[in-house]
Amino acid sequence: MKRILYVGLLSIILSITAAAQTASTAASTVKLKVGDLAPDFTLTDTAGQKVKLSDFRGKKNVVLAFYVFAFTGG
Repeated sequence: MKRILYVGLLSIILSITAAAQTASTAASTVKLKVGDLAPDFTLTDTAGQKVKLSDFRGKKNVVLAFYVFAFTGG
């Protein structure tokens, strides 16, 4: 039983590490400085609709929050 638990925990740690490396690689290609406007991007909202950052520019403040593995169904 302990062995299965250790293998499961190890696979979770490896998954998180791989996701972090992918995110850091993607983030390193964008060269932003403090005060720069964020580049435009499109995401899917909780209702399944596509939303662009530029839709809110000058209208509302935008906060982006990342919750690792939240709402993944797994």
